[in-house]
Amino acid sequence: MGRVFAYLFDDQYFLEGLKRFQRALAKLLSVGMVLVIVAATGQLLIGIARQLAPGQMPLVGNELITVLGEVLTLLIAIEVLENVLAYLRDHSIQLELVLATAITAMARKIIVLPNHSGDNPLLLLGLGFGTLSLSAAYWLLQRRTGGGTSA
Repeated sequence: MGRVFAYLFDDQYFLEGLKRFQRALAKLLSVGMVLVIVAATGQLLIGIARQLAPGQMPLVGNELITVLGEVLTLLIAIEVLENVLAYLRDHSIQLELVLATAITAMARKIIVLPNHSGDNPLLLLGLGFGTLSLSAAYWLLQRRTGGGTSA
C-alpha cells in the first residue's frame, strides 16, 4: 500500500500516468469522431438521394444551402479528427490546422445564414471581424513558418 502512495506522489510516475490517460482519451475521442463522420456522411447521402428522387426539384434554393452546410460540417468534423490524430502523432497541437478548422467553421456559418440575417448588423459585424481575425492569424502563422504546408 505504501508503494502505491509513493507512485502517486512521485512526479515522474504521476506525469506518466496522466500522459497515458490523455492518450487513451484522445484515442477514444478519435473513434467517436469516426462514428460521427460515418453517420453524418450517411445522413448527407440519404438527403441528397431524396432531393434527386423523381418529382423533386433537385438542390435549388434553401435545399442547396442545406446540403452545402452539411458538406462543410463534414469537412469540419474531418478536420477535428485530423487535429486529434496530429496530437496523437506529434504530442502537440498544430495551430495551423486549428485555425484552418476555425476558418472553415466561419465560412460554413456565413454560407448557411438565413436570408433575414441582414436585419442583425451586429451578427454580420461579428462574423466579419471573426473571419478577418482568424484569417490574419493564419496569415501571420504562415509568414512565421514559411507557409509551405497546406491545411
